[in-house]
Amino acid sequence: MTDTSSGFHLRAGSAASGPYALAVSPESAGWGHSSLRVLELAPGAGHSFTTGPSEWIVLPLSGGCTVRADGHTLELRGRESVFAAVSDFAYVPRDAEVEVSSAAGGRFALTGARCERRLPVRYGAAEDVPVELRGSGTCSRQVNNFAAAGVFEADRLIAVEVLTPGGNWSSYPPHKHDEERAGAESALEEIYYYEIAPHGSTEGLGYQRVTPSGHGRGTDVLAEVRGGDAVLIPDGWHGPSMAAPGHDMYYLNVMAGPGVDRAWLICDHPDHAWIRGAWSETPMDPRLPLYEAKDSAESRGAAQNEEGER
Repeated sequence: MTDTSSGFHLRAGSAASGPYALAVSPESAGWGHSSLRVLELAPGAGHSFTTGPSEWIVLPLSGGCTVRADGHTLELRGRESVFAAVSDFAYVPRDAEVEVSSAAGGRFALTGARCERRLPVRYGAAEDVPVELRGSGTCSRQVNNFAAAGVFEADRLIAVEVLTPGGNWSSYPPHKHDEERAGAESALEEIYYYEIAPHGSTEGLGYQRVTPSGHGRGTDVLAEVRGGDAVLIPDGWHGPSMAAPGHDMYYLNVMAGPGVDRAWLICDHPDHAWIRGAWSETPMDPRLPLYEAKDSAESRGAAQNEEGER
């Protein structure tokens, strides 16, 4: 097979811009809606940006931060790493000025989607994030549905986190969402952003496959992915995402599209859809969940609200 991954696989650092270790916009991706930035802040540093025509969620990957927008100040406790805990997060609307600052420093994902409605600034508590286990056996994985459709209100943006124990496959069976079919499939542009758990001093790795579906650009990816990499999926059957043995895999999914309804409707690859029926025959991987949502008292007590509290 000819490797045609280069235009869709963004290696760590290859799409950096200014303060962002990763910057994917509709312009750079060649599509219409989805964005992702990874902001790295030194202790005591801050960064301001204008949301423009997109809504955004500020999601701590490591560390905590303060988010100021529209006269609100939201305190995010964050987490030590994506492999340690569910994080709280902040939603900021389109056409807003936003400041993100961090006393201790950290890394923060800014997930974005071009949108029409201007919704209010809101705080998302860690304990309100549904932690879902999917699949079974070697297809077992954990999904943190922090901004899934039907879980957290947004105009266009859909975003979730997936954690796959070392040796397991996620995004399986391969599936697609690259055409609008009423009640059956949504057209959604998707970004995968990866972090891979090391083993001691050994860097982790994983693999991502995307195959053409006959729609769009004919996306074809077979990529070895490492921490800080991203894969753009404008179309195609995506999956599996494979975690190398001994290295848990994390990926952040960011999705948005032109459909009237904000929905994640997928179509399984017909050659592999049968695997869902076999899941009842094998137990869930006992390593899951890697963690559950934070205790509500701990999380709510520290959180959020108005200008003047800091």
